Amino acid sequence: MFAAAIAAVIAAMVLALVRAFAGPSLYDRVLAGNSFGTKTVLLLGLMGFITGRPDFLDIALLYALINFTATLAILRFFSYRNPKGAPAEPFEQTPLEPMRDKEAAS
Repeated sequence: MFAAAIAAVIAAMVLALVRAFAGPSLYDRVLAGNSFGTKTVLLLGLMGFITGRPDFLDIALLYALINFTATLAILRFFSYRNPKGAPAEPFEQTPLEPMRDKEAAS
């Protein structure tokens, strides 16, 4: 039964990789990469359960945190760039400094 679960997770990982390479937009590729990372966490959890080593769950949790942080960093990096690679115009107000432009005007 667990062998079937591992096979299903590996098949989903292969499909996520296909989507990552064939995705028409950047966001499709990032979503496929995030999905691949999530499936990796599931695979680590299954492997830890099958082998009877609970320390795999610690590794899976750490990998989940790294996956989440990397996804946010990639999206943040590309949110300030246009598709051709040149820097995009900055937003009027960023969430970190909402009052900077108003204080400079007065």
